[in-house]
Amino acid sequence: MVFQYYPGCTLRTKAKELDRKARMAAEALGVTLNEVPEWQCCGGCYPVAKDEIATKLSAVRVMMAAKEAEMPVVTVCSACHNVLKRVNADMKEDAVIADRVNRYMQNETPYYGEGEVLHFIEMLRDKVGFDKIRESVKNPLTGRKIGAYYGCLLLRPGKVMAFDDPENPTIIEDFIRALGAEPVVYPYRNECCGAYLTLEDKEATARKSSAVLHSAAACGAECVITACPLCLYNLQKCGGEIPAVYFTELLYEALGLE
Repeated sequence: MVFQYYPGCTLRTKAKELDRKARMAAEALGVTLNEVPEWQCCGGCYPVAKDEIATKLSAVRVMMAAKEAEMPVVTVCSACHNVLKRVNADMKEDAVIADRVNRYMQNETPYYGEGEVLHFIEMLRDKVGFDKIRESVKNPLTGRKIGAYYGCLLLRPGKVMAFDDPENPTIIEDFIRALGAEPVVYPYRNECCGAYLTLEDKEATARKSSAVLHSAAACGAECVITACPLCLYNLQKCGGEIPAVYFTELLYEALGLE
């Protein structure tokens, strides 16, 4: 099983462990991740302005490379996943944007959103299968109570991301069960952590992140897992009641890779 892999900038700097453990877990599950050659930053945030074209080009280049390789693109970072999937939807559904991008790129073969974008967790569910993961677990996390923290970017906008039900998701809870742990469902699991607000209003971000961790702890979780480097930063920065870690860390541990 082979995929094109887009790590993104943060996984090469602050989130190296998210990247490293994702790669090692993939290898243990029989998945080959071929890094997209000469990739560029996705932009970090999806550009909402209708006439904003230049900041979408790096995401389009990633998708074009995947189309050429005839493979889906897999990414681990929630922000990268959000940008790539939304830009790809623009290329598929918005004729004006697609035309402007293709004229700008001046490619012999135009691109119209034919590629597929998968988050690493989607790949685990839809391509590998949670049953295969359950069979591959060497160190089951029995007795551990884990809260899934989705945040904003994996789930919204719901129709474009199509990751799961944005109001009542279950995919990460199913992932937790496959590792042998007990998922804890809590009210704030798909609420915002404060995101980039931390740059100008650290107190507001601390309040929002603390509310997430307090909600999880109050429902019995001993830790929460996330796929977003910015979410992890905010949750750890606020110093909540329970720790926050990357979901790949639990997968790495359960597969006996430590």
